[in-house]
Amino acid sequence: MKLTKHQTATGPRWAVDGHALSVTTTLATLLALGADDMARTLESASGASGASGASGPIDGTTLPPIEPLQEVWASGVTYLRSRDARKAESSVADVYQKVYDAERPELFMKAIGWRVITHGTPVHIRADSTWNVPEPELVLVINAYGQIVGYTAGNDMSSRDIEGANPLYLPQAKMYNGSCALGTEIVVCRADAMRALPVTLEIHRPIGEVSGVSLTGGTRGKAQSSLVFSGETSINRMKRTLDELASYLYREMAFPNGAYLMTGTGIVPPETFTLERGDIVMIRVGEVTLDNDVR
Repeated sequence: MKLTKHQTATGPRWAVDGHALSVTTTLATLLALGADDMARTLESASGASGASGASGPIDGTTLPPIEPLQEVWASGVTYLRSRDARKAESSVADVYQKVYDAERPELFMKAIGWRVITHGTPVHIRADSTWNVPEPELVLVINAYGQIVGYTAGNDMSSRDIEGANPLYLPQAKMYNGSCALGTEIVVCRADAMRALPVTLEIHRPIGEVSGVSLTGGTRGKAQSSLVFSGETSINRMKRTLDELASYLYREMAFPNGAYLMTGTGIVPPETFTLERGDIVMIRVGEVTLDNDVR
């Protein structure tokens, strides 16, 4: 099953497999349920418009699959490739080796719900940074009880020169306008269904002047751009388990409306690469697509 959020004439509305849920249903109410109860609720609402809890096919602009009160957190250095990249960019490289080897993972706040953007909306690069990269990641959707109930695709935009100058600058390297993008869909499933999900990244750069193009109105044709980087990995290359990351996030901290957790990246462009305005970032995580122009 897939959960999506839409802007309708009467306001934001959630849908399951394209069918609108009750007007009183919010993501917070779903994530307040146990995993089994949430699955049963959505199963009863999916399918035909006559199903209990559903009210027919939904129309309207697709919104980021999150509400203002949910938070997006992120994990760092969960793949060997990420560890190596962080060591290369930093003057205190041993910090990243230590966290890669440690029992406790690196977790940090990425965005509050209203700051999140989605597929077709531009991501941003900082004006005060000269080394910016996308980070394609599996994003866990976690209920109020710490149970993993689904996933989406994420882009944890990062300013590598800022973090590399000093690890204490991490919030500035990671948290700014347009730095957190999620795919439009939440795929409802348990963690064990995610362990071998593929993750891919392509970055395309426009050739010459391309005016009036935006992913909001459709992906720019590849004939107008060149592929400047591509990479792929699998979730099974992650050092830590998904349940382990979720359990550390929920230690000593409550999320009554549920939470999202980016699980780190195993795809990092070479040190000579930085994003430029007009680039197209194309991410695939399992069944979810996330494409964004860079502004």
